[in-house]
Amino acid sequence: MEVEMRIRGLMMDPVSNMPIVILKDVDSDTVLPIWVGPFEANAIALEIEKVVTPRPMTHDLLKNVMVGLGAIVQKVVVTELKDDTFYAVIWAERDGKIVSIDSRPSDALALALRMDCPIFVDEEVLKNSKVASASSERLSGDDLRKWLEGLDDEDLGKYKM
Repeated sequence: MEVEMRIRGLMMDPVSNMPIVILKDVDSDTVLPIWVGPFEANAIALEIEKVVTPRPMTHDLLKNVMVGLGAIVQKVVVTELKDDTFYAVIWAERDGKIVSIDSRPSDALALALRMDCPIFVDEEVLKNSKVASASSERLSGDDLRKWLEGLDDEDLGKYKM
């Protein structure tokens, strides 16, 4: 089963200094942090802030290709968590044919924002992320979750590179 999520914000991990995308369940307080690279975080931040670049960035190009081919992105799904790595699938439809496209979650999320399509996370990923986070040396899963759930809009602020 899939859980619909929304991007709650972007922030920097104070320990690793890596960007984190915060996904939040639309129907509960469940959050899922996904660590991403700085370039992918920047692509997500640009779209969240509706910054127009002088030339298309990579995810804008992907959107333009999809639209130009008459494809509709139905949804993106974070499908798996294996060895501390998240996996995602972009579900697209063209001429009545549905296609699944393997993707990194950061790229899928950047495209979902541009295509205005829903974001889902497989329930198993949410369950497994609790176990994976609990085994982390940085913070326990419960500590991290409490910290993330306690954040307000000012804490998330604007992502800075």
